[in-house]
Amino acid sequence: MKGVFVILDGMGDLPSDVLEDKTPLEVAETPNLNFLATRGEMGYLYSVRPGFVPESDEAIVSIFGNELISSSRGQLEAKGAGITLVHGDLAFRVNFATIDSLIGKNIIDRRAGRTLTNTEAEGLAKSLNKIILPCKFIFKPTIQHRAALVFKGGFSDNISENDPTYFEGQAKTSDKIIPIMPLDDDENAQYAANIVNEFLDKAFEVLDKHPINEARRKKGLLPANYLLIRGPGIDIPKLKLYPKWLSVAYMPLEKGFSQFSGMKVFSFDYPKLKGLDVYENLTEGLKRACSFSIKVLKRNKNKFDYAYVHIKETDLPGHDNKPMEKIAMLEYLDKTLFKFLREFAPPNNIKVVVTADHSTPCKLKKHSADPVPVLFYNQSLPKIEKKFSFKGKQNMDSKIAGKKFSEREARKGNLGRMTGGEMLEKVGFLK
Repeated sequence: MKGVFVILDGMGDLPSDVLEDKTPLEVAETPNLNFLATRGEMGYLYSVRPGFVPESDEAIVSIFGNELISSSRGQLEAKGAGITLVHGDLAFRVNFATIDSLIGKNIIDRRAGRTLTNTEAEGLAKSLNKIILPCKFIFKPTIQHRAALVFKGGFSDNISENDPTYFEGQAKTSDKIIPIMPLDDDENAQYAANIVNEFLDKAFEVLDKHPINEARRKKGLLPANYLLIRGPGIDIPKLKLYPKWLSVAYMPLEKGFSQFSGMKVFSFDYPKLKGLDVYENLTEGLKRACSFSIKVLKRNKNKFDYAYVHIKETDLPGHDNKPMEKIAMLEYLDKTLFKFLREFAPPNNIKVVVTADHSTPCKLKKHSADPVPVLFYNQSLPKIEKKFSFKGKQNMDSKIAGKKFSEREARKGNLGRMTGGEMLEKVGFLK
């Protein structure tokens, strides 16, 4: 193995008053990340381009050197959810959400309070799949509030979304659902929009009065009574292939992307959310992701050239404005996964790259256009140390002891500014 590429989803953040004008990454105790950073280089990355607010799929697709038009979120999610796709199948990523009514159309919560258990989601999905439409469709819940939706047939995907959070790389502020609209005059686009709108209206009727949601209301929980859909796609993604890479991925998006990219995917069953404490569930998921990643890297170091490890949990505290939880996750990652990489990489002459797919600042509670820090461990420090006398080496060690992997420090790094697929090429992972 020549290199390990780790994406910490949503790691990038902004200084916060709660943290005395620091970011969670600046506050977190990360001695192992600091060790890797000070024996390598740092820089900063716009995963798509400056000024663009990327969704996760756009960021990952771009980082691996693809054009955004080469895939859709829906197709990636559906593939990762295990749904068989052919050209013309209209696929979406879905959130179970909470709205007030079809009349008011006000979004109360985009994720139904993050308290939807796997059992509840499966029960709701069973009822949704009984909806009668002029075409066949598949609705499949995945993890927590997430799901994939596929309309089978020869559809157009030139239609809008009803999720107003992001649109063409810009954050939106609307809190109202919007109807699906055709984006051209083609009859097939109009037909697709009509079918999807019909399904969404019927889905609300099924969900709003469903016994599962009635029980949730009695418990004081938000009902999962609506579906927010995004990323429509009918074309099988045409992504660059990485057959000599392995991928550790456990969320549908990253699994689907890795499969379409020709990587060997190693995954595990994510812990099911059973109670009301989503962060207890996320902590369990993070622990399992770290231990599983370490096991996969150990077992496959002589079988693949590169490894792509995607950690999802660090994104969620940003969406929920929970900087202390984000700090705790970063510190856990440091003392487990990055402690392992600190010991694993040097004797095996393995390079390590650590970055994020996008920034999810806690104070914004959503993705932003801010760049993310990049760490490139390439064991360059011994070459630097030879240039110093004993006294000079002491000064160098003092400098190293104070160096910190963070957004601010990365801005000063000699890797400089990078966009899209420039990063992996710059660090030699695409040779």
